[in-house]
Amino acid sequence: MPDSRTDPAAERIEDVDVSTEMQGSFLEYAYSVIYSRALPDARDGLKPVQRRIVYQMAEMGLRPDRGHVKSARVVGEVMGKLHPHGDAPIYDALVRLAQPFSQRVPLVDGHGNFGSLDDGPAAARYTEARLAESALAMAESLDEDVVDFIPNYDNQFQQPEVLPAAYPNLLVNGASGIAVGMATNMAPHNLIEVVGAAIHLIENPDATLEDLMAFVPGPDLPSGGVIVGLDGVRDAYRTGRGSFKTRARTSIESLGPRKTGIVVTELPYLVGPERVIEKIKDAVQSKRLQGISDVADLTDRKNGTRLVIGIKTGFDPQAVLEQLFRLTPLEDSFSINNVALVEGQPRTLGLREMLQVYVDHRLRVITRRSEYRLARRRERLHLVEGLLIAIVDIDEVIQVIRTSDDGEQARARLMDVFDLTRVQAEYILELRLRRLTKFSRIELESERDQLKAEIAALEELLASDVLLRRQVATELDDVAERLGTPRRTLLTNAAATTARPSRTAPVLEIADAPCRVILSASGRMVRVELAPDQPASGIVAPTRRAKHDAVRSQVDTTTRGDLAAVTSAGRLVRFSPVDLPSVPGNSVQPGAGTRADQYLSLPKDEHIVALVPLVDAPPIALGTRQGVVKRVSATELSNKHDIEIIALKPGDAVVGAAPAADDAELIFVVSDAQLLRFDAAAVRPQGRSAGGMAGVRVAPGQAVVHFAVVDATASDPVVVTIAGSSAALAGTDAGSAKVSELSEFPAKGRGTGGVRAQRLLRGEDAIRLAWVGEGPARALDADGAVRALPESGAKRDASGVTLDAVVASIGHAIR
Repeated sequence: MPDSRTDPAAERIEDVDVSTEMQGSFLEYAYSVIYSRALPDARDGLKPVQRRIVYQMAEMGLRPDRGHVKSARVVGEVMGKLHPHGDAPIYDALVRLAQPFSQRVPLVDGHGNFGSLDDGPAAARYTEARLAESALAMAESLDEDVVDFIPNYDNQFQQPEVLPAAYPNLLVNGASGIAVGMATNMAPHNLIEVVGAAIHLIENPDATLEDLMAFVPGPDLPSGGVIVGLDGVRDAYRTGRGSFKTRARTSIESLGPRKTGIVVTELPYLVGPERVIEKIKDAVQSKRLQGISDVADLTDRKNGTRLVIGIKTGFDPQAVLEQLFRLTPLEDSFSINNVALVEGQPRTLGLREMLQVYVDHRLRVITRRSEYRLARRRERLHLVEGLLIAIVDIDEVIQVIRTSDDGEQARARLMDVFDLTRVQAEYILELRLRRLTKFSRIELESERDQLKAEIAALEELLASDVLLRRQVATELDDVAERLGTPRRTLLTNAAATTARPSRTAPVLEIADAPCRVILSASGRMVRVELAPDQPASGIVAPTRRAKHDAVRSQVDTTTRGDLAAVTSAGRLVRFSPVDLPSVPGNSVQPGAGTRADQYLSLPKDEHIVALVPLVDAPPIALGTRQGVVKRVSATELSNKHDIEIIALKPGDAVVGAAPAADDAELIFVVSDAQLLRFDAAAVRPQGRSAGGMAGVRVAPGQAVVHFAVVDATASDPVVVTIAGSSAALAGTDAGSAKVSELSEFPAKGRGTGGVRAQRLLRGEDAIRLAWVGEGPARALDADGAVRALPESGAKRDASGVTLDAVVASIGHAIR
């Protein structure tokens, strides 16, 4: 054999132009990547590796009603028989098919750690998988010649060129991939909506894009969220290219006493909590974002996504949220590039084109399936008819077979004597004797009639384009009913946050605007927003009686101002209303507020009796359960957050408090139905540590049930008293109520016993609830619902009117 190193004639050298060779090699490589790896087929929406995984798992019998198997086994089967590109890309594709946050309708039912938005999956040897029900719909009827099969990489096995795809998977699950010189990025959609559009296109082949968008208004992302602005979606549906903004679904909630936060329950598509937290921390550290106190990731499998972002006191949560949208992935962009393979060629498709390709594919699948079934039923009918002939003359058939020398002669004589075909004669020769019973003949006749009916139906279906389309639409509707789920993503036409920062820093802190803080009679506190030029009298009361619609105390202040709450333990607690829930002045709803005791973190045995101003205010008057009265000058109040303003005796508690000028009147109502009214000037102001002085004389076993301050400017103040039995269980005895004018009660000196306020009925032994103030009065039950009171005008010592419901608290109407 000549040696090429020594024999010049043995050398074979070809001169090839480098540019031509590179161009040809690059085109071959590009075509291989585009067609065999990176781009999905527009018919079933799957890349080759995904299609091979679904097909091979179906061949392995990994149905939803059977157990999971190791993912490594699936990867090995796919790699060894169909996909010669290594185990890593196969497992990556398998994992993605099983991730509910990646696929709108997952095709694989995974068992184990298949990863999250922030972490990768466990190795294939640790996870298990089987097909989901949706994958069975994608691969159904493969054994009925519905699609073409092609050889695998080594020509030893066959694989489907495309799956039958019982639903438009390309639109439902979307796709992403990077090829050579092109890429694809498709958004997931809602299966029910996409099927509705496909059915409409089947029934109306001339349907316009606007008609189809009535069924598919926009993407439906697996993670939910909010799509803001639909112009880019419309562009993508029209041209195949576009973009849209997705936002996290958020809510502003109270996180505890005097703390507000932003709670994130849904994130943009493919955005994980850790990525959001990292971006928030970077923005806070670089001083680009203010108002954030802390971030906590409370996400778990039971409750789903829950990201809690704490807001600092004094910052507007809505303004901070807008900055979060601008500076963090809580608002993200999704670019649509609908590139898919159509007849082996990459094309950019709009919504109508994608649906049309799928509908055409499905029509071909149903046609081929019907032709296959028709052929099989004709073959079976041919055999059944031959069997019936043989059974009718079974004795002669047996005689012919017995007298034949061999099987070939028996087949020929059967064909000649009974006018049978070769197939029929062969089938009769293989017939088992037990089929020769009378019952078998009845079964065969029934089968023959059924086969004829099915053949007629299939022939009619194949002969009518209308019936064929109706069949496709019916099967699509069945799939949507079986696999469809409600929409998760909210579509809005709101404008997205601009990514370019403004020249001026955004105002995140809540403005120090005029407001009114209201404490309801049921113990809820709310901030009422007032315009700078809006008088306090401009507040509009609710048009209907709502829960908690009764006021115990109220103070006019500013949003960032200081006011105080007087508690039953004799403490004065300063606070700012900046973090209170706010309502507009034209729609006051005390029920929208928060529980005042929780807002100020009071102990269980302590509650707020009144709100008092701290600026330009008269002395604060307090009345206790044991009949002690005290006035504290505002100059005695230090700047401390929490101070004691009365020294209470053991067992005593404050029952009421309010600012009281010298010309005001102080009123005590005692449980034995005594009411005392005297001038505030009779009580000289004292220091914080003083214990007060005698206000009203309280008999042994009795207690003060109400203390009030009536300003000299009050018009027509009223007295409300509710009597009942002290032996009755709480909440069971409604008792009787009386509403009288305060002018009915004569004033007496401080420290006396007062006058009778209500005559007690039989079974009543005490006044259990009372209220004095400027009317009209409002009564609430324990849940805050409004209860009716008698009309005003009763005599001072008259008996009460029996109530039809228990009253738990009383206050004045919103004004």
